[in-house]
Amino acid sequence: MAFAVLAACTQASGAATGGAGTLEAGTRSTAGDSRRYEKPADAELRRTLSPTAYEVTQKEATEPPFRNAYWNHHEEGLYVDVVTGEPLFSSKDKFDSGTGWPSFTRPIDAAHVVEKRDSSLGMARVEVRSKAGDSHLGHLFDDGPQPTGQRYCINSASLRFVPVNDLEKQGYGEWLTLFGRKPVSATPAKVDLNKALAASGVTETALLAGGCFWGMEDLLRKIPGVLQTDVGYTGGGLEKPTYQDVSSGRTGHAESVRVVFDPKVLSFATLLEDWFFRMHDPTTLNRQGNDVGTQYRSAIFVLSDEQRRVAEEVKTRVNASGKWKRPVVTQVVQAGEFTPAESYHQDYLVKNPGGYTCHYMRD
Repeated sequence: MAFAVLAACTQASGAATGGAGTLEAGTRSTAGDSRRYEKPADAELRRTLSPTAYEVTQKEATEPPFRNAYWNHHEEGLYVDVVTGEPLFSSKDKFDSGTGWPSFTRPIDAAHVVEKRDSSLGMARVEVRSKAGDSHLGHLFDDGPQPTGQRYCINSASLRFVPVNDLEKQGYGEWLTLFGRKPVSATPAKVDLNKALAASGVTETALLAGGCFWGMEDLLRKIPGVLQTDVGYTGGGLEKPTYQDVSSGRTGHAESVRVVFDPKVLSFATLLEDWFFRMHDPTTLNRQGNDVGTQYRSAIFVLSDEQRRVAEEVKTRVNASGKWKRPVVTQVVQAGEFTPAESYHQDYLVKNPGGYTCHYMRD
């Protein structure tokens, strides 16, 4: 999906804080220890982060407003850097700014946040980055509520949320005092980022193919719990294929949609059974409507053994349900490299409301 820099997090409001270069964060200081947090190698980040999280934290992209995990999130706990686990913001300092992005009046510790002058769009802004991971988080504006008057406009994709009841077991016991609690252990554990990410289940990614990716994406992006969609090519042997390559039908690639979703809101099984298998005809081999060729086949490209198990179970149920007169021919195969399609394909039916599609929701 094409990432855009959006107005509410880019427009400078009033005078920017501080001077040129690195700025000092005007926040309370606590007992946080940034020495425990280390940034993984880029290859590891590409493997463990969602596509949105990687683009935002490493490439300074901005996620869409109101279509992100934490803009309307009210649970008590900490928001930590999705890259390193470094604690950044508290729910105690979160407020509803009406912008569609998470907003905070201050970070929990000045030592964990770096503020830098940003003039990339021809305007004076203050960029906010994490200290240990150097992750792009968002921007700082001076239109927040009192007592600080500040608004830290932060991308959800830069954050991982740790509920207050999980702080100690995930290694953040020293921050319990912010919530009027005492840690059971006097020595906080070292954070294992991979285990914490797996335990938290912040996002999950699915790779689905079922005909022309325009129509599939338009339906998938509207499902409650879906955070991001982008269209592209996967399942073939050609490296970095183009639309012209894939449309030949000779590369083995399928037109596909990469879906990042919140598994607490939408399970992988529900995504498949209630949506994927209803928005296209899974019984037509290498065809959807007037689109014919292997690039239009029905396929679920699984990213884990658990996804394979769920996909096979759902496919079996759909086959046995009698909803389709012919056998389901959907492939369940291991995912390979996903190449995003050209920018004009992304959100095509949003840009072209009358555009071609053969996808609709069946009963």
